[in-house]
Amino acid sequence: MVQANTAEEYVSDLRRRLAANPDCGTTHYNLGVALMGLKRYEEAEKEFHSALENSPTLAEAYVQLGGIALQRNDMDKCIYYNKMSVRSRAGFALGFGNLGFLYLQSGDVEEAIRNLKKAIAYNPIFIQAYANLANAYLMKGLVDESIEASLKALEIEPNFAISHNNLAIAYLEKKEYQKASEHCDKAVQNGYEVSPEIVNAIKSNR
Repeated sequence: MVQANTAEEYVSDLRRRLAANPDCGTTHYNLGVALMGLKRYEEAEKEFHSALENSPTLAEAYVQLGGIALQRNDMDKCIYYNKMSVRSRAGFALGFGNLGFLYLQSGDVEEAIRNLKKAIAYNPIFIQAYANLANAYLMKGLVDESIEASLKALEIEPNFAISHNNLAIAYLEKKEYQKASEHCDKAVQNGYEVSPEIVNAIKSNR
């Protein structure tokens, strides 16, 4: 209850600041984020649009609008907003990473790979982009490329469970069962629920 009260106070404070300076895009953005935290999505949406009217390069506002669209199960609009985010600011890695993930979800693996490569080019320690890229390569049957992307992710965070899971699958594909087993164990140790099919396939080849 204390947190809710604090959040409401923060919203009130931001509204006071906007009354004094209505053209501040950053304050509109911060108010939008605060309203998102309170699950007041329609109000948040208005604030993100106001943020962009006043600060057109505030790419994060497009990402937030994409998040609201995704919550409404509107994948096309989510993709649109993330496209706008990378147009509004050059080299915006988060937008490219989001697009990669969204295209992967919608089955457009080629477009996913293209955007994830851009995300990593602009942010070489974007661990989630490496993980999604490894997934995309697996879907294309590019197993060695998938392994390379997963190993890059583990250079950034050695206990990143998703990448250990991806490596377990990739090494299983290559019939390198010892390595598959090691990465499967590490994925589980780090809290990842490895698919029973993968676990059984590794066990049957130990």
